Amino acid sequence: QVHLVETGGGSVQTGGSLRLSCVASGFTVVNYCMGWFRQSPGQEREAVGGVDVDGKIYYADFVKGRFTISISKDNTKSTLYLEMNSLKPEDTGMYYCAAECSVWSGVPTLPPDSGYWGQGTQVTVSS
Repeated sequence: QVHLVETGGGSVQTGGSLRLSCVASGFTVVNYCMGWFRQSPGQEREAVGGVDVDGKIYYADFVKGRFTISISKDNTKSTLYLEMNSLKPEDTGMYYCAAECSVWSGVPTLPPDSGYWGQGTQVTVSS
């Protein structure tokens, strides 16, 4: 059974850093398109970035140079990471990882009722 669990969220001040983890069970993340998405109150869920099945990594323009996506280096290859630096108040939101995304024009895409989603982890950045 596929299961995704995100951890690492928290509250930081502007300019701070957080590292989110997404532990997958029931499958190996390198075999799927994996994405990080976020949603702020009153806003639509948006893609932060992702990794396609070929290992190519994509980032939304608003996080390029600040966020880094990686996959665990151990033999399990079952954890997806999101390293977030130089955080801004507008980065505040619930962050989700998801499996079985598609990449269109460099943007990971996955409808909320498709694929597999974690429960999310809250990131709050204060000014």
